[in-house]
Amino acid sequence: MSDDTPRPVKQEQRSATDAIDEVAPGILRTQLPVNLPGLGHVNMYVLEDDRGVAVVDPGLPDKQSWKAIQQRLGQIGVPLKRVHTVIVTHSHPDHYGGARRLRDESGAQVVTDRRFHLWWDPREPVDLDPEEVVQVSPFSPPPWGGEAQRPLLRFGFRWQLVKRFPRLMPTVRPDVRLADAQTIRLAGRDWVAVHTPGHTHDHLCLFDPTEGVLLSGDHVLPTITPHISGLAQADSLSTYFASLDKVAALGQATTVVLPAHGDPFGGLSERVADIHRHHEERLARLCQALDALDRPATVNEMSQHIFSPRAQGPMADSETYAHLEHLRREGAVDRFEQHGLTHYVAA
Repeated sequence: MSDDTPRPVKQEQRSATDAIDEVAPGILRTQLPVNLPGLGHVNMYVLEDDRGVAVVDPGLPDKQSWKAIQQRLGQIGVPLKRVHTVIVTHSHPDHYGGARRLRDESGAQVVTDRRFHLWWDPREPVDLDPEEVVQVSPFSPPPWGGEAQRPLLRFGFRWQLVKRFPRLMPTVRPDVRLADAQTIRLAGRDWVAVHTPGHTHDHLCLFDPTEGVLLSGDHVLPTITPHISGLAQADSLSTYFASLDKVAALGQATTVVLPAHGDPFGGLSERVADIHRHHEERLARLCQALDALDRPATVNEMSQHIFSPRAQGPMADSETYAHLEHLRREGAVDRFEQHGLTHYVAA
């Protein structure tokens, strides 16, 4: 297949529709528009109870998404004042974007993982160890060398202002921060918080043992794998593997997985095994490529062995770096710096 050949559209890439489906008892799936690489929508789940509704992941912080939120709730017959809780699965804009306005309009509580934090917010999260806070500015050169992402440099001045005057870019501040295994009552039953770092340091899944429902956010998606950044944790891939194993342990008790993108699905344990296999294959390809090269190679060079030409760019480099660092920590490759760039070589 040539690089110009159209590829099948995956579930997560489909554009948002106005369809509303009951996907579990007391839970409706709605879709909000998202225009991000590889994504066409985000699922905003609406959980109904005698107090009103809770919503999960209310989309991007833009006018189109806000309009869609109001339309979807209107279709269900829920006025904004009936939204009592906003759950944000993690600190990416297509998940937290509408949370602040929903709270402002309805008085709802915003619920996140205990570690929730936005990279550009210079304020420390409350009651957290500073070592748990991840603050990697995309305006800085990446740790593997080279230049910062040029499309973001134009925001550098604004970033400096925000660091000094945080109110210039108001952000959502959680009202409730859930610790791992803590419970919260939604849709008339208790849900268990499952801390699942890897995709982000603050990723939250919620598990309903009564009906066997897992709200999986981006942690487990039906046909694509979430981005594993080399900027988030020291060994993001190991962290992600451990989190996958954590939810796989719920497999026998899970009847349906409700992902942030794509369709609800069953077979959680099988899907986790597929994702594990996907990353193991990438690790093997990197090792094989370094053996064949028989010389040091940069992160950008190695990225071309596991990502297609159309996928090349900062995100591909970041995920490649995460895989190479995982291999280095396992003793499979060595790393050294030369001419301002990180190089890897087979150990």
